[in-house]
Amino acid sequence: MVYVPHRGELPARIGPGVPLVPDIGPAELDSAVYTDPARFEQERRKVLNRSWQIICRSSELEKTGDHVVWEGQGETIVVSRRRDGGVSGFHNVCQHRGARIVPRSGQGARRFTCRWHSWSYDLEGTLVGVPDREDFDERQLKDACAPPVECAEWGGWVWAVLAGPGVAPPLADWIGAEIVGDLGAYRMEDMVLHDKLTWDLDANWKVVIDGFNENYHAAHLHTISRQDVKDGRFSTYFVFGRNGMMVIPYKGVLEELTKTADHQGLAICHYTIFPTSVFNNNPAHLQLFRAVPIAVDRTRFETWELWYPDGDDEYLTKTGAHWERLKGVVAEDVEIYQEWAAARRSTAYTRNVFNNRECKITHFHRVVQEMLDAD
Repeated sequence: MVYVPHRGELPARIGPGVPLVPDIGPAELDSAVYTDPARFEQERRKVLNRSWQIICRSSELEKTGDHVVWEGQGETIVVSRRRDGGVSGFHNVCQHRGARIVPRSGQGARRFTCRWHSWSYDLEGTLVGVPDREDFDERQLKDACAPPVECAEWGGWVWAVLAGPGVAPPLADWIGAEIVGDLGAYRMEDMVLHDKLTWDLDANWKVVIDGFNENYHAAHLHTISRQDVKDGRFSTYFVFGRNGMMVIPYKGVLEELTKTADHQGLAICHYTIFPTSVFNNNPAHLQLFRAVPIAVDRTRFETWELWYPDGDDEYLTKTGAHWERLKGVVAEDVEIYQEWAAARRSTAYTRNVFNNRECKITHFHRVVQEMLDAD
């Protein structure tokens, strides 16, 4: 029988006594936050590189030497499965003359060799081979390992901090106890990747994250029922540390949800893991919406679709049909990001205004600014 998540002993996120929104209030944001190239460079170094971000599924690194090359925000890294079963990562840049070491993902590697001059590195990025080594000064080679990337696994995902070990708090602390418990109830580590969609958008990465940090747009951009529009007004919004969550009572579940408070078993639950990941969880399956910043006005947007294994024919049919509908919904989101892109250089675009139900957006940008302002 296919697994169905339930709230169990977790805190109630909707129902009597649960506020609809946190006390954040409306806000405004200058348009330059999304369009300034200099700011993007600061975000790249002080926010993105110093944060935990999802790289791939753990299942992509099944055996020793299996590796994934990930590229984004101006960086190229390699993550691989070590001989002891752990995951390591390093910057995919040869310390000889700066070429990319590993051109593509693969399986079963014992070491990685740069094609240019055959400098070779082990699975952790340690320099282990230099042809004609005697022609170099040993002082040049002493610290010539590829810079490390901190890696960890949670929920069946491989996460990384590109700035290196010790820069960010431990992954469990970064995600936070509230979301570790709430999102953890879905047992993503047991789920399988059913589909993955990718778009190259002419939009700033924060536009994409903003789009999945509110439900205000659903009644206007997407085709939903009048009942869902009405019930959607009872959605609840939360911020936990740097992250956030919202519970959306669509599909006629509001009455039962108010009685049972079983948001995992009945509602759509969104979890934002700062800075670039948003999980859109239905009881039977879920999506990861992942923004990969490329430039100030370019983002690779990924949608990962996860299913529970061993589903019967009914599960496969219903979940497949729902996923087909959701692909159309996500396509509408993509279209509106391109509409933003069409107007991004206009002199009439000077600010963004957020209402009190767009509180997760306001909170997200405050966290970005705090990291930019930090030493």
